[in-house]
Amino acid sequence: MLELKGIIPAMLTPLTDKQTINDEVVVQLTRHLIDSGVHGIFILGTNGEFHLLSAEEKLHLARIVIREAKGKVPVIVGTGGDNTEGVIALSRQMEELGADGLSVITPYFIAPTQEELIVHYEKIAAATSLPILLYNIPARTGVHLEPETVARLAKIPNMIGIKDSDGGFDNISKYIEATKDEAFSVYAGTDSLILRTLMAGGAGAVAATANMVPEIVVSIYNNWLNGNIEAAEKAQEQMRPLRDSFKYGTLPSVLKKAVELSGIPVGPPKSPVAEVSGAALDKVKEMVSFYHNQGVQL
Repeated sequence: MLELKGIIPAMLTPLTDKQTINDEVVVQLTRHLIDSGVHGIFILGTNGEFHLLSAEEKLHLARIVIREAKGKVPVIVGTGGDNTEGVIALSRQMEELGADGLSVITPYFIAPTQEELIVHYEKIAAATSLPILLYNIPARTGVHLEPETVARLAKIPNMIGIKDSDGGFDNISKYIEATKDEAFSVYAGTDSLILRTLMAGGAGAVAATANMVPEIVVSIYNNWLNGNIEAAEKAQEQMRPLRDSFKYGTLPSVLKKAVELSGIPVGPPKSPVAEVSGAALDKVKEMVSFYHNQGVQL
């Protein structure tokens, strides 16, 4: 079974001005992340705008990334949705394409009970041989996976871990404690909590900030692994200006603009999200310049 550790970028989905997948830039971004030393790639997550893409677009993106990353780093593909049967169908298609693992966000809008969530995930796990990463992001979905629920799901052989984007360290800590007796890993989905998660027994992070500053984010893990906590803390703090800038636009418009200004033309967000402009754009430019002036490799 796949064992994921380290920094796994929550990769953006590059688009053209016509709102179609930009194949060339998908290749460019994938190669850039791999060359930066990341430990895996996570596509079709929240920052990958999965909720705004058609099934055909998702498959098209996955096909390119899997091809480029094959044999270098594992590719985890988001296949979650509201409909259990739909998740299963897309998961099987991604398995056929050669994905190394799946990420399955909780259903959203319908607010299922914990028991309904368990049945949902059990059916998905039984329908694929691929390892599955649970994805908890209640601020976006309105649904929270309780630690007791995660502990039960962790007993499923191909349920290998959870990405927690709850936003608080307390929840991550509870997940780690609840699953400590299982072959199950907890990953920070909130980038400000990467080092704290590692020090508490987590396996790493699925980090959106790694799209722009992958070497900084990777250095948090590598320094922690080598026992250089002071350097890991410094790297963790270096990410603050980027994270603080996210308030200037609708997700993931700020990150897309920041990556574009850093040299990779990932294009606009998917409509109806608008590109950053005006005073907000000036703030993003200032942030990117700050990293450039600090000598950070963008």
